[in-house]
Amino acid sequence: MIKILANDGIDPIGKKMLEDAGFFVETNNIPQDELPIRLKEFDAITVRSATKVRKALIDACPNLKLIGRGGVGVDNIDVEYAKSKGIGVYNTPASSSLSVAELVFAQLFTGVRFLHDSNRKMPVDGGTKFNDLKKAYAKGVELRGKTLGIVGFGRIGREVAKIAIGVGMNVIAYDLFPFNPEVEVVLGTGGTKVNVTVKTSTLDEIIKTADFITLHTPFIDKALIGAQELAQMKKGVQLINISRGGLIDELALIEALDSGQVSYAALDVFDNEPTPRQEILSHPRISLTPHIGAATNEAQERIGVELASLIIGHFNK
Repeated sequence: MIKILANDGIDPIGKKMLEDAGFFVETNNIPQDELPIRLKEFDAITVRSATKVRKALIDACPNLKLIGRGGVGVDNIDVEYAKSKGIGVYNTPASSSLSVAELVFAQLFTGVRFLHDSNRKMPVDGGTKFNDLKKAYAKGVELRGKTLGIVGFGRIGREVAKIAIGVGMNVIAYDLFPFNPEVEVVLGTGGTKVNVTVKTSTLDEIIKTADFITLHTPFIDKALIGAQELAQMKKGVQLINISRGGLIDELALIEALDSGQVSYAALDVFDNEPTPRQEILSHPRISLTPHIGAATNEAQERIGVELASLIIGHFNK
């Protein structure tokens, strides 16, 4: 019997699919430092973002035949090394795109109406300084008609664009690789479909002209947005990073927020997960979530089903 360690969990539907196909699935988490010994009991491991499957772990477990990542990025897996050892590596890039895109817009609406700060202040001062707070948060803006720059136009970037078009935003997009600028927007529940073409831009154009910038690129060795890029942005720009920690230089971001060059930032990912720096956690112009971009019930079900299907297909070749 094939034994699978779902070390960061798996949706119950995906687990049942695997068990119905004759696999044993263990969902109790094994700490990272115990994996070199304990993983030898299993033929496959599935992870999300917490567990890391690096070269040393792969070498310690010659029995390993498959690594599955429930999500988009595979930054926590030494993919090429695993493949060189004949290990199958799979991820689920399509399953969580909509959930991440919706969180982008939750944060955009939060920023333009100061919800992150209002929700901090109202419980403390709402009973005694109501009118002061009303005045402080009275200069919100609308998203309609503003320019959203999407850096990285893969599956998630395209879903972000669809929502932005529906909101009435002007969308400009950049990617390292050529892409189809046409997106299909589905209107309501009736299934009416409209094809819309977004403007293809350079990264420099997005940095200099966008009112809002959202990042959706893979991990890179250095920050994509540093002090130089922040200085070139429109004054009062708002930044969203629900992609990878390290894409924005956090210390440079704090300086830009303090100076007013950046009016608001929303971060779901951080340099030092799971211990983000305190300056980020306490900054009044940053809205924070704990790496939950794909954490919706619907996305986790889709991820579980897709991952289970990939595993079953791999072992039934």
